[in-house]
Amino acid sequence: MYRIFCESYQNYINSFDTDCYRLKISKPFELIVNLNKLTKEKEKQSDLYKKLCDLIYYLKGNIKRFPKLKAFLWTIDSRNIKGKEYNISNKEELEEQTKLINLFLNLAYWY
Repeated sequence: MYRIFCESYQNYINSFDTDCYRLKISKPFELIVNLNKLTKEKEKQSDLYKKLCDLIYYLKGNIKRFPKLKAFLWTIDSRNIKGKEYNISNKEELEEQTKLINLFLNLAYWY
């Protein structure tokens, strides 16, 4: 699952020429793909890190809607990527991010 996510994320970001809304909402995904960056952002307690934590927390609450999230969350938990509710992300953004991750896990961006 982790490899599928990482490769799908790369394919996804490479499919856009300019900085757009879809790239902006996927920004926290960088920390899942790049564990060194995750560590640095976690130490700084940056907004990007907090947005990722909000997202992971939100994903855990939506496993029934998106069953593939369960295995994905297990794989990122094994990499010490944990969720926590900071409430800096809005519901619309979290919903779009969740749908995008689900697309990745359904191989929509798998080439």
